[in-house]
Amino acid sequence: MAAAETLKTSVEQFTTAGNQAFKDSVEKSLAGLNEMNAHSKKNLEAVVASVTAATKGAESLGAQAMAYSKKAMEDQVSAAKALSGAKSVQEAVELQTTWAKSAMELYMAQVGKMGETVAAAVKDSMKPLNERVTATVEKIQSVK
Repeated sequence: MAAAETLKTSVEQFTTAGNQAFKDSVEKSLAGLNEMNAHSKKNLEAVVASVTAATKGAESLGAQAMAYSKKAMEDQVSAAKALSGAKSVQEAVELQTTWAKSAMELYMAQVGKMGETVAAAVKDSMKPLNERVTATVEKIQSVK
């Protein structure tokens, strides 16, 4: 009778321990899945923020290119009108030289401005992604 009682107690303890271990394992797995989902959501948000920043940069570049093209075209028309009114070859050469110098200066300024815009757009679009990489590395290091 005592052996049966001991066996019953052992089986109950084993069952209770097994159930608790299973419950702890399931809770730990669910917590891990919730954490992974939160991490994935933040990653997706970072990608959206990155694409938004890149889109704004592209829009800005497009607007700058249009403004530059319009200004360059206006300058060319103005130069052509002035050139057609030249009274001598010397005056025509001077007008052409002045226009060429002005066009080159405008072009170089535009290249610099667009370069700055591209650099800012790349920086802004990479920032959210870099933050997520940093967060992931920190999470991995904290698990070690």
